[in-house]
Amino acid sequence: MSHRASRVLRLDALARVEGEAALHLTVHDGTVTGTRLRIYEPPRFFEAFLVGRGHHEPPDITARICGICPVAYQMTSCQAIEAACGVTVDGPLAELRRLLYYGEWIESQSLHIHLLHAPDFFGHPSAVELARDQRAAVERGLRIKQAGNAVMEQLGGRAIHPVNVRVGGFYRVPGPAELAPLARRLRRAHDDALETVRWVSGFDFPDAAFDGPLLAMRDPGRYAIDSGTPAVLAASAGSDGAAPVTPFRVEEFERHVVERQVPHSTALVSELDGHPYLTGSLARYAVSGRWLHPSARGAAREAGLGDPAAGAVCRNPFRSIVVRAVEVVHAVAEALRIIDAYEPPARPYAEVPPRRATGRAATEAPRGLLYHRYAMDADGTLTLARIVPPTAQNQAAIEDDLRRQVQARLDRPDEAPGDAELTALCERAVRNHDPCISCSAHFLDLTVERG
Repeated sequence: MSHRASRVLRLDALARVEGEAALHLTVHDGTVTGTRLRIYEPPRFFEAFLVGRGHHEPPDITARICGICPVAYQMTSCQAIEAACGVTVDGPLAELRRLLYYGEWIESQSLHIHLLHAPDFFGHPSAVELARDQRAAVERGLRIKQAGNAVMEQLGGRAIHPVNVRVGGFYRVPGPAELAPLARRLRRAHDDALETVRWVSGFDFPDAAFDGPLLAMRDPGRYAIDSGTPAVLAASAGSDGAAPVTPFRVEEFERHVVERQVPHSTALVSELDGHPYLTGSLARYAVSGRWLHPSARGAAREAGLGDPAAGAVCRNPFRSIVVRAVEVVHAVAEALRIIDAYEPPARPYAEVPPRRATGRAATEAPRGLLYHRYAMDADGTLTLARIVPPTAQNQAAIEDDLRRQVQARLDRPDEAPGDAELTALCERAVRNHDPCISCSAHFLDLTVERG
């Protein structure tokens, strides 16, 4: 270890996140004076790729933004195009879309819980070591993930970058008999998901709190995923949910959420009404927890998250793994509800004729609120595309969370942290938020400067 006054820490790559980034911390006289989450993955230019393409093309193109959450990009792009064209997709087609989206939630959240996040709570460097210690739990998580993949394969044509989604609906819709095998797998997955909540609720959670504003979709009466309007739970130092929830129209999104370029990142940094904010599982639970499926609400209470029906809020990023597990219970239960009530639509898609207009939409990707805006000419040629992914929105909040975590550790004068301890702390703090760096680029090489 080098001298404390000039110590520099380096970690060439952060494991168990999607993409590449670096963290630069500056510490002076025991105080963290700067945090920079440097997302250095090259810009992807998807917004530029979309300009000049036809209005039916965004679902297939945007699905390639992410191999873990392609449905989120497909659903949001479809809804934005349909909004521009004045078309609303409802009834069985909307339910099938929601079923496909739940399939992605199930597989993505289970992947994060069991393979990316849980190893941190057991001191293991990877899921391989975790499986040696917690074999039954990892196998359970893989079964849940496989059930989600099966939903995506059935409705999307394949589990990665689905090809059956189109503007207006699907190229082909299944018959009830084709969904019956999914229901059998999902019933087993529901039991597995409840057991996963019990498992993760027993982890040892450090004390932490994000007290800034939380942003999520809100659709009174349901736990919003592909419907509703953006809503903000105001900043609060407490966790009793007393802060007001304020919705705003999706057309006002860019008035409230302002992106700016920073020199140290290829992802734009967002602020909500001038403040860092958090989107994702904690925000969804805070804004819409009372509308979780009854089995998920019961699991939340059993896990110590409080009563979501009474507006309970969780602001501890380390406990996000518990909230994600509860969301998996909800997604599985709702997927079963849709399958049980399913009646095939008369047509697999609604016609979406082009017109000169601008359309906007937002949905809830597993990692948080995802926003799209498209403008098109009268023939459907796109003239503008704007995509605001959740990880980019969370970048400033992650930097603030890292500063708080490291400062709290440095404030213990009798327990001077070593290089390895600070590095592990930063990795855990980043993984709490399940960042998808590849989506955000438009982690972890760690450097700490002390002086």
